[in-house]
Amino acid sequence: MSIEFNWFLPTSGDGRHLVDNTSVAGVREGGQREPRPDYLVQVARAAEAVGFHAVLMPTGAACEDAWLLAAALAQETARLRFLVALRPGLELPAYAAQKVATLQAFTAGRLLLNVVTGDDQDQQEAYGDFLQHDERYARTAEFLQVARRMWDGPGQDFDGRHYRIDDGGLRRPLEQAPAVYFGGASAPAEQVAARHADVYLLWGETPAMVRQRLERMAQLAGRQGRRLRFGMRLHVIARRSEDEAWAEADRLWRGVAPQAIERARAVLGASQSVGQARMPGLHAGKTVRTVRDLEVAPGLWAGAGLVRGGASTALVGDYEQVAVRLREYRDLGVDTFILSGYPNLEEAWRVGENVLPRVH
Repeated sequence: MSIEFNWFLPTSGDGRHLVDNTSVAGVREGGQREPRPDYLVQVARAAEAVGFHAVLMPTGAACEDAWLLAAALAQETARLRFLVALRPGLELPAYAAQKVATLQAFTAGRLLLNVVTGDDQDQQEAYGDFLQHDERYARTAEFLQVARRMWDGPGQDFDGRHYRIDDGGLRRPLEQAPAVYFGGASAPAEQVAARHADVYLLWGETPAMVRQRLERMAQLAGRQGRRLRFGMRLHVIARRSEDEAWAEADRLWRGVAPQAIERARAVLGASQSVGQARMPGLHAGKTVRTVRDLEVAPGLWAGAGLVRGGASTALVGDYEQVAVRLREYRDLGVDTFILSGYPNLEEAWRVGENVLPRVH
């Protein structure tokens, strides 16, 4: 099985601490590195230099706009692809299809799409989107149906619950449609992925949990006559020795103030996301006295989830140990990884030079 490695672009800021790059409002205390153009260019060029396939460009109120950054960074790189995160509720699918066509033309086909149905209800409403959780997934399904029709060229019609198109479509068919990466652990999310995604994304969970989810998603896609690829979003703490790696995890853990953990727990506990609820569930009820008390499977550390929403686990170990863990997920059926570190510039070099060759 071939394997695809992608890196994370810290468009909300970066640094050497867990709170420097967090999606939880009220927890971040100010990153050491703001997401300035020169810094993001450095991260993108590092990712390209060490062989990452693409960089994930997240979406959210705290992030710089992914569409605009992709257009800018394409001028600063030669081969790197851009996994642009977009929210269907914030733009019309026909307009998104037009932007896709433009970026594909001007980047020589280097665009990928990460379709994000939404965030917590309060953040959605702050954008002016008041649909509830399940209805947002129904809208996402229509969004993807419409976008794919637009890529087929002129003369497209669509009449759905959320969108209506009369004689729409691009002026000419899109020669290279971008792969659609999509995640979500709820039943509506799984149905959308089974019907419309190319790559189904998971956050890092234990191998047993991942195996169960991949088997279920393969069955759902099979009922639609489709076959999914599977991807995983993980942080990485890799060093020359196991002791050195766990010492770094310990430094990150001890750098988080107790009040920040309490604020994050309150915010994340109110989330509607089923996937988000699974993250703290990895270590719920455990007494945490040392950094390794948050090790929920061999080399899988849940410490990032103390203050961070979304991807909340990290692979920790020496270079070969982390490579082994990645190969184990690959053997389960995961062929795509989106990795990150603290900070993302230095860790892109470290992981790309020392871990990726051991996996390949």
